Amino acid sequence: MTRVLISGGLVVDGESAAPVRADVLIEGDRIVAVSVQHLTVGPDDTVIDATDRLVLPGFIDAHAHAEGAVFDPEVQLALLRQGITTVIGGQDGVSYAPGDGRYASEYFAAINGPHPTYRGSRVADLLRTYDGEIPLGVAYVVPAGTVRHEVMGADQRQATPDERARMVTLVREALDDGAVGLSTGLDYVPGIFADADEIAALCAPLADAGLPYVTHMRGGYEDNAEFGVDEVARIGRAAGVPVHISHFHTPADEAWRLMDRLAAEGVSATFDAYPYTRGSSILGMTMLPPEMNAAPVAETVAALGDPDVREHLRRDWFPRVARNPSLGPEWPDLVTLAHTAAEDWAWAHGRTLAEIGDARGTDPIDAALDVLAAARLNANVVMAVRNQRPVADLGRLIAHPAHIGGSDGIFIGAHPHPRARGTFATYLATYVRDHAYLDWAEAVSHLSTRPADRFQLGARGRLRPGSIADIAIVDPERVRDTATYAEPTELAVGIDDVLVAGRPVLMNGRLTGARPGGGIRADASHRRSLN
Repeated sequence: MTRVLISGGLVVDGESAAPVRADVLIEGDRIVAVSVQHLTVGPDDTVIDATDRLVLPGFIDAHAHAEGAVFDPEVQLALLRQGITTVIGGQDGVSYAPGDGRYASEYFAAINGPHPTYRGSRVADLLRTYDGEIPLGVAYVVPAGTVRHEVMGADQRQATPDERARMVTLVREALDDGAVGLSTGLDYVPGIFADADEIAALCAPLADAGLPYVTHMRGGYEDNAEFGVDEVARIGRAAGVPVHISHFHTPADEAWRLMDRLAAEGVSATFDAYPYTRGSSILGMTMLPPEMNAAPVAETVAALGDPDVREHLRRDWFPRVARNPSLGPEWPDLVTLAHTAAEDWAWAHGRTLAEIGDARGTDPIDAALDVLAAARLNANVVMAVRNQRPVADLGRLIAHPAHIGGSDGIFIGAHPHPRARGTFATYLATYVRDHAYLDWAEAVSHLSTRPADRFQLGARGRLRPGSIADIAIVDPERVRDTATYAEPTELAVGIDDVLVAGRPVLMNGRLTGARPGGGIRADASHRRSLN
């Protein structure tokens, strides 16, 4: 059996309060010893010298849009160079399974992209596509919007009792297949049309397993945060399940108040938040009303060529865009094109809608609608906010004990948000080393241990005998992000060696070619309650 010895590093095991200098011995895919005494191995075994480096449980990205992109070696390198050994896909209520994947591949084309090999119908089929094909793990929350679309299409109405029962059956099948929770995207279609009672019914099968309801909340995260959290809590209580709020970028004081209130009310709640002030999503989510996003793409593209439709949008919809509390009337200067599928618009990548309009002699509204029509809605953007948040506010948010690491990383596009390649390195460099909002043990709790427990990822998230040997070796002085809004595809530095299931997948900062990763199924054998 293959053995690997990680020698002389400072081990942060996910349970102890302080790093301990120790050797870590791995046989097969498991840790067999963590010893303060020097261990030895044979000449045919692999030895990794971790002197002056930290040995940490591999990081778990609790909110990623990598379930299609993860087959790309450049994406694999971007993740592993941040120490990420597991990503959790199926986010925001839209992804490939259950069903044939066509809806997600079209509506979320600019977020998830197409899956290169999935042609199945169940979550089990999707998870199998990763087995032995990639160097890291992929877990999956079943997306409620995809479930709804399988049963109801994009209908803008409440589900009938029969439709609700059929949706619940699909959720149960997904959990049987290994899904680690259920997600909603309540600003996306068709999730925007589902009420709290429907969502609670879909969450009910999670209760026996203790798996979480994961949500992109309804109605925004700034002025409407309390409304969104109230609905999340109502669903969690009705279904008897823990809840997890995606990309919870509410100001820190308000976030602490709301999360502490949930805890006081007995709702087991966690959240993820990435360390950036700008967001990213599909252009149509903000620039088109829900009914146009719900319509077939060809129908919406045709409508965008109708002057009367454009005048209606200009008169009745775009004033609402200007009232968005995050963007406001400055939105043309805050929304930057990250990706468009229209090749003759490639020149516009990295430019704001105002700049695109100026270059074409049109206003920003026509610029946005022209991009959407040319790309057949396959476009995403990076969105700045009116009020920039200081490091101190983000640090206080990330320091909340209910926080879990998540990048919301999108890998589609020539000019994507830098969070996909920089989030976890930024956590470590800015919020641990430079400003000490977390110490190293707390960072491991936030980025490894707590997500492994919340999503029941089995023997991951800790370094002890019997644990799966997903390990990141971090240089605490060198680790940092290099991706910026101007250069968003630069890779993180300072994490050069990573193991997944006991096999080195990154050595000296380069992919080894090993593919020990695969689909990760929920495993309650190490189930723990977080609160």
